[in-house]
Amino acid sequence: MKHNDVGEPMEQSAAVDEVVAVKGIIQDQNPVDFYALGVAGCIDRLAAPLRRAGVTIHWHTPHHGIEISSAAAGLLYHVAQEAFSNTLNYANASELTIRLNAVYHGIQLTITDDGTGFEIHAAPSGRRHGFGLLLMSIAVHDAGGTVNIDSAVGQGTSVRVTLPLD
Repeated sequence: MKHNDVGEPMEQSAAVDEVVAVKGIIQDQNPVDFYALGVAGCIDRLAAPLRRAGVTIHWHTPHHGIEISSAAAGLLYHVAQEAFSNTLNYANASELTIRLNAVYHGIQLTITDDGTGFEIHAAPSGRRHGFGLLLMSIAVHDAGGTVNIDSAVGQGTSVRVTLPLD
C-alpha cells in the first residue's frame, strides 16, 4: 500500500496553483485528466487549497492500478470535491486522510478529517447547508453505490463512498 503522509502533493505540478476555492467550492481551473494523472492524482490536486490552509494530507492507496470507468472516476472526483470543500469551509481540521481501495467488485473512497464534526441528524442551520452532501448521496446511489457519512460534534467527519465496478 502506498502511504504518503508528509502533507505534500503526490506529484508536484506547477498547475496546482490553479486549484482554488471559489465561494467556498474547491475548483480545478484546468480540465480533469484521469488518463494522465489517474483518479488519485486528480483528487490530490483538489487538496491544494487545504494544503495552503495548513491541513496535512495523508494518502493510503494500493500499489496497483485499478481500471475504473470515466463515470466512476468522475463521481469519485466530485465526492472528493464536496468533502474537501466542506473540510475547508466548516471543519477547522488540521489533518485529512484519503483512502482509495479496491473492495469486492468495487472501489471505495474514504475521506476523514479531524475537524469539528457535526450532528448528522440535526436540521441544516442555513439555506445553503447540507445540499452538497444530499446531492452527492443521490448521485452515488443512482450509480449503484453506497454512501456512509459518520460525524459527531468534536469528533471529525468521515465520508465513505463505494462504487461497483461491474
